[in-house]
Amino acid sequence: MKHILIIIAIFFACNSAFYAQSNEIKQANALYADGNFTDAALAYEAIIDSFGVAPQIYLNLGNAYYKSNETALAILNYERALKLNSHYEAAKINLSLAQQKVIDNVAQIPTFFLRRWVQNFVQIFESNEWFFISITAFALCIAAILFFIFGYSKDARKLSFYLAITLFIVVVSSATFSIVQKNALLNHNSAIVLEGTIIVKSSPDRSGTDLFQLHEGTKVVIRSTLDEWVEIAAGSSNVGWVERSAVEAI
Repeated sequence: MKHILIIIAIFFACNSAFYAQSNEIKQANALYADGNFTDAALAYEAIIDSFGVAPQIYLNLGNAYYKSNETALAILNYERALKLNSHYEAAKINLSLAQQKVIDNVAQIPTFFLRRWVQNFVQIFESNEWFFISITAFALCIAAILFFIFGYSKDARKLSFYLAITLFIVVVSSATFSIVQKNALLNHNSAIVLEGTIIVKSSPDRSGTDLFQLHEGTKVVIRSTLDEWVEIAAGSSNVGWVERSAVEAI
């Protein structure tokens, strides 16, 4: 009886949280529909703080910032939506539109075609989906091994042997892809410039030599950190230091 009461309590708690989130999303959407984009952005931020991240909320937040002419924050949240769901077409389209307002034309380091092909293949599924494939393939692999051990037909045992090897390769590969996708989700080495114009320094202090400028919305790679400074790379050759507050990790 005690366990039943605990389950019921958990069920009602989850339902209450769901309805609370649903109501807050409706309120945020209503603010956006009424043209109160700044208030809508604050509402979406509050939803993320209270209930956690979700691609749709990041997309809505990005849209609210875009309508508020906060291009850098819009790009940041579109990127975060795509980080959670790399196939989110709406986020891709809106990110492309927002990036047209970015002043800097940073040439990205070209990726070797084979590595690019592997990256695209790994992104076909999300981390949890690859993990599910791995678990399913593992169960089938065990079944194939049992069939190989206890099978009566020589041809069937031979087929199950090769099938078990193939499934084992799928298990290892999909588990590896799941880990890669998970690490990519937890990795925060990319950032967006938030300030209108920043001066990139040669060293992590304000007395360092001015190297080049970057403008809001530019995507950079964080290479290292030192106190309140971060070393960034913009493109293939532009490397220097900026204050941590000038950029925000995706």
